[in-house]
Amino acid sequence: MDANFWHDRWQKGQTGFHEGRANGLLTRHWEAIGLPPGATVLVPLCGKSVDMWWLRDRGARVIGAELSEKAVARFFDEAGVTPTRVPAGALTRWEGDGVAILEGDVFDLDARTLGPVGAVYDRAALVALPQPLRRRYAAHIAGITGAAPQMLITFAYDQAAMDGPPFSVDAAEVAACHGGTYACAALETRDVAGGFRGRVAASETLWHLTRPADGAAP
Repeated sequence: MDANFWHDRWQKGQTGFHEGRANGLLTRHWEAIGLPPGATVLVPLCGKSVDMWWLRDRGARVIGAELSEKAVARFFDEAGVTPTRVPAGALTRWEGDGVAILEGDVFDLDARTLGPVGAVYDRAALVALPQPLRRRYAAHIAGITGAAPQMLITFAYDQAAMDGPPFSVDAAEVAACHGGTYACAALETRDVAGGFRGRVAASETLWHLTRPADGAAP
């Protein structure tokens, strides 16, 4: 899986992963993150998620990271917002109405371009990546955000019954990716209504990732 895979999906409108409304797990549990008003939330591999508008409306400064120019354009267009566009390191920064999105490869995003981050909301990034990339991604995000606390959403289903993405990421995989940096607590698990593609039973889990107190090992 490479960049062309995602560009092709957005070009063909194959975006069944897009909810079109704020995620229910997010809206029920976001306050647990304890983010001060005005602090920055990074939303990696954000697509055109309306969760970013929801986070903005709760007082966060929202920065998404997204590979597809088409996805970014649709995000702002569907909200009726005309964004500015400027170079930002190796990426392009789109910004309008209180939300910024950095267009480009998330692995090209560095801490200087991003700036200080108070929290990470990962609804679609870890589960979008094949297993060989997940640990690299997790380490990269922790590195550029100073290991900011995260709200992470994962899915679990019979991977033999359906090809990802989104991929099935169980508790052991969350620990393998993030356990060296964070304490990983599952806040809620719920069934995916109708399953994936109407035929594969699946569940969705919200994780709260926090740095252990006083530098103790997770």
